[in-house]
Amino acid sequence: MTTPQGPVEGPDVPDGYDVPDGPLVGEGWLAARLGRPGLVVFDASVGAHRGAARRIPGARPFDLDGALSDHTAPAPHTMPGTADLTGALRGLGLHDTDTVVVYDGAGIHSSARAWWMLRAVGFDRAAVLDGGLPAWEAAGRAVESAAPAYGGPPGTFTARPRPGLLVDGDDIAAALADPAAAVLDARSRGRFAGTEPEPRPGLRAGHMPGARNLPFTELRRPDGRMRPVPELRAAFRAATGGAEPQRLRFSCGSGVTACVLALGATLAGHRDLAVYDGSWSEWGLPSELTVTTGPEPGAARRAGG
Repeated sequence: MTTPQGPVEGPDVPDGYDVPDGPLVGEGWLAARLGRPGLVVFDASVGAHRGAARRIPGARPFDLDGALSDHTAPAPHTMPGTADLTGALRGLGLHDTDTVVVYDGAGIHSSARAWWMLRAVGFDRAAVLDGGLPAWEAAGRAVESAAPAYGGPPGTFTARPRPGLLVDGDDIAAALADPAAAVLDARSRGRFAGTEPEPRPGLRAGHMPGARNLPFTELRRPDGRMRPVPELRAAFRAATGGAEPQRLRFSCGSGVTACVLALGATLAGHRDLAVYDGSWSEWGLPSELTVTTGPEPGAARRAGG
């Protein structure tokens, strides 16, 4: 593992374009740069927070429930094709030379998905706002009373797909059989064990045999920010049974909160990472794919410390 990078703070703003030094920035970092040419702020909120009439000034909609998912795919929130994604992001005024900060209204939830999608198409000048809109407002920062929107000129962004960051069920099946890999499921412990119902109809209850459970909520502090790097490292170590797998693969309900695990793993210094795009919305469908229920081995011991 390499030396991790926590949230970047600080008021000093050098001349020229400014690139985040890591995948996470604090509200102070963003506030010191908000409104500068070349800085794009995306609101990637989903569900109840999508289109809320409160936003960071100038935020544009990274609509994961809309144009920034492939609605022809059977699983929700599937990554769009390269041409569609390029067109959607150009329509939001994104240029290849821009710097992006992504946030959401829940803290850190769907913003990590937008960040991971950008990475998957070769755009590395992006970071997640630590704590999202709640942290921004708690710090007394200004908000606009309008839903995120963009009506400016198109951008020149071009997607350059980076294979391997978003993977399919075949890759996950191979990882489940590989002792050098670990598949971590970001859903709640009840959904993982099959004791809580799935929110999407038609899906089986339980988890992939051999997967391990690390609910994405356990990587966040009570205030919605990401936990410190030593705590993130400890969480991944516990989830993998104390091992240091060479490869980590992440799943969840529809490929959104799995990206919170990808963000946490990146901060913790892990590097060979991938997100299962279809996640449980694909694997959990009635099929020949095996599903098991109950907690994973060692879960009770970990829960008790």
